Amino acid sequence: MGKTTGFLEYTRRDDPARAPEVRVADWEEFHLPLPESVRAQQGGRCMNCGVPYCQSGIVWEGKPFGCPLHNLIPEWNDMLFSGNPAHALSRLLKTNNFPEFTGRVCPAPCEQACICGMYASPVTIRDNELCVIETAFADTASLRRRPPQWSGKKVAVVGSGPAGLAAADQLNHRGHSVTVVERWERPGGLLTYGIPNMKLPKSVVQRRIDLMTDEGVSFVCGVDAAQSATAARLLREYDAVILCCGSGAPRPLGIDDKGVSGVYYGTEYLKAAVERHIFAKETVSVPSAQNRDVVIIGTGDTASDCVATALRQGCASVTQLVRRPREDYVKDGRLPLDYAHEEALCVTGTDPRRFGVQPQSLVTGEDGVLTGVVTRDGETLPCSLLIAATGFSGCEADVCKAFGVESDRTVWTRPGSFATNVEKVFAAGDMRRGQSLVVWAIAEGRSAAAEVDSFLMGYTNLVAPL
Repeated sequence: MGKTTGFLEYTRRDDPARAPEVRVADWEEFHLPLPESVRAQQGGRCMNCGVPYCQSGIVWEGKPFGCPLHNLIPEWNDMLFSGNPAHALSRLLKTNNFPEFTGRVCPAPCEQACICGMYASPVTIRDNELCVIETAFADTASLRRRPPQWSGKKVAVVGSGPAGLAAADQLNHRGHSVTVVERWERPGGLLTYGIPNMKLPKSVVQRRIDLMTDEGVSFVCGVDAAQSATAARLLREYDAVILCCGSGAPRPLGIDDKGVSGVYYGTEYLKAAVERHIFAKETVSVPSAQNRDVVIIGTGDTASDCVATALRQGCASVTQLVRRPREDYVKDGRLPLDYAHEEALCVTGTDPRRFGVQPQSLVTGEDGVLTGVVTRDGETLPCSLLIAATGFSGCEADVCKAFGVESDRTVWTRPGSFATNVEKVFAAGDMRRGQSLVVWAIAEGRSAAAEVDSFLMGYTNLVAPL
């Protein structure tokens, strides 16, 4: 390890963030990098534990513990401290296809498992990871890895979210001809359309797509594989098909919204915001929050992203209804604030969250336009835009039906396998696992790629993290 006593000498320093009053006025990334010398010190805090739980990647008592990709964290922390970015990059890319994504949006279960965090602050693993990959992307040509030869096998990956991209990247580097089919206008799935630009800039996603294209992966957008003719063609023309279509069926709101104008789900609201503000699309089905009273139902990242998006769109007010009581969220005697709640405090002067509050019914005008939300406590909140960030109930059934794969909430696969009931059709990501994190989706994609490679070639040298 680079600094034997580093964890004693250096205190934790996270990447700084732009001030809320500044960043809320634009859609640009709000985290800023630390100077190289300071970031090296953060790498030096790694203790090089005898048993590095940070890379364990297990589920303990129902909760994920450590990195499911089994990232070689102590190794690239050591290289970061030692000033060897090339070696740090080689160790990082050995297990993670897209550190620029996980370094921005992963909740860092690795840090929750960090031994240093038992008695002090954990190592800034996520920020260190981001530093390594962004240093490498300063010279994109150095990242280009085309396979030395092609296998002659063709693989279609349906869906271009993190699981689909990971599977495509792995199989392409193995020498298979990979085509990624995406129903939306641009590749990236929820990386592009479901995460706001200030958390994950779309230029970062496109940068990776461009690199994968340069390495040999083909992307075909605007094609819906849920259509039976498209599914039949993919099954006919490709040696294997991997379904990575996510878990897009939203959980029902639980109140009667039939015929009500102004009610949307979180993902469709965020997708419309990206199309409108980042891609300058003129016709967007979901309205902006500008000058509207916004009520967001739910908690978690999607709800917070909706709060931050509504603020940037110039909403008249924003309220977030959280079902569980405030006490469930208090840690060490205080209520944590994420980036969106910091911004709301800055703009409105109040925390937008209302704890222990649930909606009961909606109030509309004679034309069916939403005007208010009635809570179970009998309070009526002004509302002209209601956003349900209530999670997902499972994968969408249409694509499963088109390919003939068995599913309920998720696609059925054999135990310990990514193969479906249909010959040469595999599934990975949220579609197979259920709603989860980007890092788990990447792990699913890598594991599915290993199984598909073995199916095509009779063996594989790809490592399956799951």
